[in-house]
Amino acid sequence: MRRAVVRRVTPTFTVGAICLVERGDGRILLIRQSYRNHWGLPGGLLQRREDPAVAAVREIREEVGLDIELVSEPAVVVDASPRRIDVVFRARPAREDEADAVCPSSVEIVEAAWFLPTELPRLQVETAQAVQALARASLSPPARPLPA
Repeated sequence: MRRAVVRRVTPTFTVGAICLVERGDGRILLIRQSYRNHWGLPGGLLQRREDPAVAAVREIREEVGLDIELVSEPAVVVDASPRRIDVVFRARPAREDEADAVCPSSVEIVEAAWFLPTELPRLQVETAQAVQALARASLSPPARPLPA
């Protein structure tokens, strides 16, 4: 009964998995969606009971036809106002020789392109938050084990 009450009175959040996909030459994969004005990272919402890592790999394949390998533990961005949680991964193309062949394979994606980090186009707010979260996570020292 307690669980039912908690579910009824607590806010619900949408949960997405997105990836910062980086090629060997340092270029980053960005997409432009038909319903957004600026560039963003590929990804999307998790399906019911789907693992975020599985969702990230699935979404990139669905959106731009690219197989990826996740290369880091995720960072998490919680945006309370729109009630959104993004699980953000760093990734690389599974096969570097296929990276140039990315093209939109979803009706919602207008354009997909690789950018140097020093030449990024105007980014969506959510993408900037995700990149900042990954940067903070990479600078954090590893956690020490808790005492027994």
